[in-house]
Amino acid sequence: MTELVRFDWAIKRLLRNKADYVVVEGLLTSLMERPIKIKSILESESNKETADDKFNRVDLLAEDEDGELLIFEIQNNRELDYFHRMAYGTSKVISEYLKSGDPYEKIKKVYSINIVYFSLGQGDDYVYKGTTQFVGLHNDNDILHLSEAQRKAFGCQSPSDIFPEYYLLRVDKFDTVAKTPLDEWISFLKTGEISKEVTAPGLAEAREILNLSKLNDEERKDYYRMMENLRYQRSVIETGRAEGREQGLEEGREQGLEEGRAEGRAEGRAEGRAEERQKAYEEKLSSARNLKILGALTNEQIAKALGLTEDEVRQA
Repeated sequence: MTELVRFDWAIKRLLRNKADYVVVEGLLTSLMERPIKIKSILESESNKETADDKFNRVDLLAEDEDGELLIFEIQNNRELDYFHRMAYGTSKVISEYLKSGDPYEKIKKVYSINIVYFSLGQGDDYVYKGTTQFVGLHNDNDILHLSEAQRKAFGCQSPSDIFPEYYLLRVDKFDTVAKTPLDEWISFLKTGEISKEVTAPGLAEAREILNLSKLNDEERKDYYRMMENLRYQRSVIETGRAEGREQGLEEGREQGLEEGRAEGRAEGRAEGRAEERQKAYEEKLSSARNLKILGALTNEQIAKALGLTEDEVRQA
C-alpha cells in the first residue's frame, strides 16, 4: 500500500495551494454534510503578539466562499485544558477579523475543527459537535430565537448561526468499520491509510497528494524531522510518567519499612528522598532543555508534560 504522510504535517506544508484545497474541502464536506468550498487559506495573527500573550497554534485557517472562517487544529499529546484553548482560539480569530470601527454584525461565523489523538473529556462517541443555544431558565423547552428583524438583517435563523461552532474528532476512539464518508476520513486520520474503495470526497485526491514518494528532498527531510520530534516528545512524556510512578512506589516502600524506627533513621530517609527528588528534578530540566532545542513544543506544553512551571522551563 502507498505510504502517505501524516495529515497534521500535510496541512501545514502541502495543502495550502489552491489546487490542493480539494483535500480539506472533502473533509469539511464529509463533516458538515454540505458542500464546502474554500476561497483562500489565511494567515492567523494569533500565534503570539506579545511576550505575555497566550500561545494559540492554528494549524490552518481558511475562509469559505460565504466568508465564514474555518480553524483546523490537530493535537497529538494530551492537554488537560484543551477545551479552554478551543474557546481562546475562536475568540482570537473573531477579534482579528473584525476591523476597527466595524459594527458587531460584521463578525464572521467561525467553525473550529479539532482533531485530537487522545481521550478528551468523557464520552463514547468519536465525533462531537458543539453550538450555542439559549434555553429558558424556567422552561427548558423554551429556546430563544432571533426576531424577524434580526433574521432579515443577519440572514440567519438562530443565535447558533452567529456564534462559533465546534467539531471535535477523537480519532483514537474510532474502532469500527467505516460506513459513512466521515468514517472513511477518520479511519485515514487514525491509520494513515486510504483504500482504493473509498467514496468520501477528497480522499482519492489525498492518496495522490500525500504520497510520501512524491515529496521533494526538502519536504521529505522536514517530514522525517517532524516524525522524529513526535517520537521524542512521546518518549519524554512516557519516561516522565514511568519515573513518577516508580518514585512514588519506592517512597511508599521506604516509608512502610521505616515506620516506628528512630528519629535519626527518619531524618536519613527524608534526606534520601530529597536527593532522589532533586535528581528527578534535574532530569526533568535536562529533558526540558532538549525539547526547547527541538523547538516543537511551547514552554507551556513542555511544562505540562514534565510537571514543571513555565518559569522553570524558561530558565532550564
